[in-house]
Amino acid sequence: MSMLVNNKQLGHVAVMFGGTANERSISLVSGAAVLKALQAAGVDAHAFDPAERDIVEIQGYDRAFIVLHGRGGEDGVVQGVLEQFQVPYTGSGVMASAIGMDKARTKLLWMGAGLPTPAWKRLSSDTDFAALAQELGLPLMIKPVREGSSIGMAKVHRAEDLAAAYQVAAEHDAEVIAEAFIQGAEYTVSILGDRALPVIRMIPANDFYDFEAKYQRDDTQYQIPCGLSAEEESAVQGLALQAFKEVGCSGWGRVDVMRDSKGQFWLLEVNTVPGMTDHSLVPMAAAAVGIDFSQLVVTILAQTLSQNNAGGQA
Repeated sequence: MSMLVNNKQLGHVAVMFGGTANERSISLVSGAAVLKALQAAGVDAHAFDPAERDIVEIQGYDRAFIVLHGRGGEDGVVQGVLEQFQVPYTGSGVMASAIGMDKARTKLLWMGAGLPTPAWKRLSSDTDFAALAQELGLPLMIKPVREGSSIGMAKVHRAEDLAAAYQVAAEHDAEVIAEAFIQGAEYTVSILGDRALPVIRMIPANDFYDFEAKYQRDDTQYQIPCGLSAEEESAVQGLALQAFKEVGCSGWGRVDVMRDSKGQFWLLEVNTVPGMTDHSLVPMAAAAVGIDFSQLVVTILAQTLSQNNAGGQA
């Protein structure tokens, strides 16, 4: 389908960004970039911030491009609203969005499918943190289950610091997990339709690829080509696609992966509405295969034309 045909068929489009989640500031930047690119491509696209407008107004649009990061936008909530109003939307459907936002349930699915993901435990205020350190080893990643952009996350090197890290994470979510830290290189695989784009290796200047490294620092390194052999890159792309599909995801997204010193890849998490800022990884991966930002956003939006249901991807 040519871009010209797409633009004629796409109609009146709401670019949904902003929202009320902790990631609002990032969503505003991502959404502004998507809106500008769609408009530049000739799409009749308009800003729609659910924090500032009544959600029922979304019924006045032909389709929605979701660039809401975090809760309320990436967790199946807005997808369910759009399903109810029969407004086609970009990205994964209700179930996959909800699961993808939940790190613990994503890991349970992957484990059930026999896919490699680091050992982990749920935490609570009465967790025996010394025993946890003995069981999973140190360092440990402490993560709120339903936050993105590494918000509330910490890498803990000493058992005596685990309780404090748990308290910080618990401020962001009632559910918190500890995950064994995989020492090695960090990669991400962007997915567009049924295609895995070139793998990117992230090399943060600080301790891990956290919020600061993602959005605020200019010394985070991104390697594309990623340095893997063609065979290794193909293997991790295949793993990411399988992990994406096991969660039920579709349309577009990103899967984050670590590789240990023995060459084993480990799945960390799936992102169903990845960032679209100037630091973001999906546009970077798309550019590596000749898909510019404007083509990327029109391609994602055009996926809504072939949906079998009224809402998200089948």
